[in-house]
Amino acid sequence: MSEQPRRPRKPGKPYRRPQKDPVRILAFEALRAVDERDAYANLVLPPLLRKAREKEGPEKFDARDAALATELVYGTLRRQGTYDAIIADCVDRPLREVDPPVLDVLSLGVHQLLGTRIPSHAAVSASVELARVVLGDGRAKFVNAVLRKVARDDLDGWLERVAPPYDEDPEDHLAVVHSHPRWVVSALWDSLGGGRTGIEELLAADNERPEVTLVARPGRATPDELLGEEAAVPGRWSPYAVRLSEGGEPGAVEAVREGRAGVQDEGSQLVALALANAPLDGPDRRWLDGCAGPGGKAALLGALAAKRGAFLLASEKQPHRAGLVARALDGNPGPYQVIAADGTRPAWRPGSFDRVLVDVPCTGLGALRRRPEARWRRRPEDLDGFAPLQRGLLRSALEAVRVGGVVAYATCSPHLAETRAVVADVLKQHPGTELLDARPLLPGVPDLGEGPDVQLWPHLHGTDAMYLALVRRTS
Repeated sequence: MSEQPRRPRKPGKPYRRPQKDPVRILAFEALRAVDERDAYANLVLPPLLRKAREKEGPEKFDARDAALATELVYGTLRRQGTYDAIIADCVDRPLREVDPPVLDVLSLGVHQLLGTRIPSHAAVSASVELARVVLGDGRAKFVNAVLRKVARDDLDGWLERVAPPYDEDPEDHLAVVHSHPRWVVSALWDSLGGGRTGIEELLAADNERPEVTLVARPGRATPDELLGEEAAVPGRWSPYAVRLSEGGEPGAVEAVREGRAGVQDEGSQLVALALANAPLDGPDRRWLDGCAGPGGKAALLGALAAKRGAFLLASEKQPHRAGLVARALDGNPGPYQVIAADGTRPAWRPGSFDRVLVDVPCTGLGALRRRPEARWRRRPEDLDGFAPLQRGLLRSALEAVRVGGVVAYATCSPHLAETRAVVADVLKQHPGTELLDARPLLPGVPDLGEGPDVQLWPHLHGTDAMYLALVRRTS
């Protein structure tokens, strides 16, 4: 059988290698770590950026590259719910059937199209190139087709299309428009109270990039020293707070490197200050931080205790977190001790302390600005898992404090099941207690409600949504 001659190849475009974009590749790697390993972006991104800055040649990052990568990662995570709804309208299959790496590339592309000032053609082109590098040419065509559909409208137009009308389903409308799970919208609304304006302002604040706030640890650093740094401005409420405006880098601050200052949200500072300044009946010599990890509040409490000659015991259940506490307290001018112990099984005698702080583990719904991925990981049933621990820690704290002493119950969640419900349940079992009015201990801070407890809010106070209840033991 004679061999058939080959047909000549049809003329076409020569194959072009995909162009590697280090910024978008890094952003993709960070999103994959968040998805695959349940990592947090605020822990994953810094080492990736540090490694990129250390490279030589065209892949070495400068400040603008780092800023863009950070915006791509955090912006995509914050708006994930909104972008999922938009992508779902542009594909012919359920989102659960789209491979997660493909969905990450699509989400990065949608954020560039709808959440940044990057021109549409550049956003689509860069995303398709990223897809070619990390997914291959075949799936890059799918990415190109979807993003071209997205590019036909702006964010407002898409929201009008994919979000249900507010009048028909207000919670679902807010969930899609502001990119929060519906159950979180409902829980925040219950805690906040009021009408539409307040909840929309809160949800919008959750999607804003938070400022970096420093604390000057008393006796070790001063706010004036920190204000000498570039891009530093005074804090709003705490006398020890200094805010770094956009572009400020905490690691570049000498006092932070030396441990004399630290990164700490003003809400956390206010909780520690309120406990330290609460009126006592009797001596003021022994303080306890019963849930001390990772050490920010313990370091501030230790510095405040040192000024009065008081001793601080910082207890943390997890040994590795106890190590972080020890590092934060290293160099504290006053007496202190760090131990790895379970706060619900006290390693101390009852009635040993004058002041006790329990900043209990919680869902973290008050820190969604800093950990945007947490909103997608938490489930309503998580509340049942935290409830026994939160109540157990508060009961132990009330047993640890002497008669006349004060306990601060704090949590970085505004969910009523983690705040007032816990306090009310435990105090029913401890009749020899009374709630103190915490509001006068946060001087100058507005919008603190009817008391006696305090709930801080991102949209009202510029802080995490910290909750604080002060309890005096009376018998």
